[in-house]
Amino acid sequence: QVQFVESGGGLVQPGGSLRLSCAASKIFLSVYTMGWYRQAPGKQRELVASITSGGITTYVDSVRGRFTISRDNVKNTVYLQMNSLKPEDTAVYYCNVFGWTTNWGQGTQVTVSS
Repeated sequence: QVQFVESGGGLVQPGGSLRLSCAASKIFLSVYTMGWYRQAPGKQRELVASITSGGITTYVDSVRGRFTISRDNVKNTVYLQMNSLKPEDTAVYYCNVFGWTTNWGQGTQVTVSS
């Protein structure tokens, strides 16, 4: 069964940075468009960034210019570098193949607070 394991979250002050990692098993990420998603309390899960197999990236407006998605096909891992974090970025962050609705991992909690 495909598994995603997200890590790198934590508590950070506004303006701080975090780097999230998404490791996958039983799937070669290199052939898929991958996405980072987040779900804040009381809100629906939303896509915040995606990266195609060819390296083309897209971002939701609220994170563009602050977040960077990347991938390491040798390590079979996708990353999300998050800079200039804001309290509204607080959420559980997940990765998944773009368009998939199953195989969600546990996610990693990101809390931005002073």
